[in-house]
Amino acid sequence: GGRSAFTARSPWRPSSPGSLAAGLCNPPLLYALHGSLPLLLLMPPSPSCILGLIYRLPPNSDPWMRFHGANPPRPCPLFRPSPGVDGCARAARRWWFLSPVRHGSTAVTLNTDGGFARFSVGDPGPNQNGGQNQPPAKKKMSKKSKVNQLKWYRLKAKKKMKSPNPEVRIRYKLGKAKRKEEWLIEKLRKYEAPRAPELVHDPEILTEEEKFYLKRTGEKKKNYVPVGRRGVFGGVVLNMHLHWKKHETMQVVCKPCRPGQVYEYAEELARLSKGTVIDIKPNNTIIFYRGKNYVQPKVMSPPDTLSKQKALEKYRYEQSLEHTSKFVEQLEQELEDYQKHVALFKKREGAISEQISNEDSAVDDLTTNSDTD
Repeated sequence: GGRSAFTARSPWRPSSPGSLAAGLCNPPLLYALHGSLPLLLLMPPSPSCILGLIYRLPPNSDPWMRFHGANPPRPCPLFRPSPGVDGCARAARRWWFLSPVRHGSTAVTLNTDGGFARFSVGDPGPNQNGGQNQPPAKKKMSKKSKVNQLKWYRLKAKKKMKSPNPEVRIRYKLGKAKRKEEWLIEKLRKYEAPRAPELVHDPEILTEEEKFYLKRTGEKKKNYVPVGRRGVFGGVVLNMHLHWKKHETMQVVCKPCRPGQVYEYAEELARLSKGTVIDIKPNNTIIFYRGKNYVQPKVMSPPDTLSKQKALEKYRYEQSLEHTSKFVEQLEQELEDYQKHVALFKKREGAISEQISNEDSAVDDLTTNSDTD
């Protein structure tokens, strides 16, 4: 005819249902192995069979996608019988196409899970292996269920905090503090900058006279670089190189600084700036010398150091970890003292009860002796 039998927007219908009757009266499909493995029988070609290859698509599917085989192959039969047979016209509509044959996979898969043999056509999907290598799917919680769960946790914590037993209260605080300590340690691991491979650095050898002269010079000059709560980061090394552009020596003032931490700062700054430590003062001040053959580097801030913002975050986590560790030690000592107190109280109570029982037995003996007399 002049019109095409297939359009992209309407289901694919046979151009002449009567011409399909001869080709579709004998269905070319048998069901074997309980309907799992379709067996297609080949027939000698004939005009009626060629016309019979044109089938009708189900109305609830996209004909263009099914015609091009976009949907995955399914283990169900390729043809489904239509209820009711009335004449050749209805026999022509008895079977319709469900899954593409030409573009689908012809692999036959045998699955023996559960002690039963099951055959399927096509590549096994991600959900057809029994879900052995897949993590369990997380159940999506509604907002109301999340709120209820948080309320339950708060109520449980409130009961422990108001428990009449002191050991329950101490153990609850101790467990919470230990969880926070682990969380802080995990956070601080992210701020451990990997050290770059160190270049060969030959420090200059200074005589005692040179050291004394450089020390006096560094004490007289007022140029300094502060090292505050952020500690050593890229900006400190950058300021040192900017000072060394005009001066041979400079001071590094460390405030606040724990006892002994100034030596760690001196070692770290000497490694990063390639300078020489001349003297460390009791007031946590370090005097650095740039060197005789000093050349200002192109990148004055080392790449293996933290930024100013990251250094502040690291300091806050370290401070919180320090206080949490002290609190954990305090709670552990408190729990140990309470357990000792309970053991001592039970021991005294046992001794008192034993003494009372002995006195009662002595009184009973006296009464029995008096009765016999």
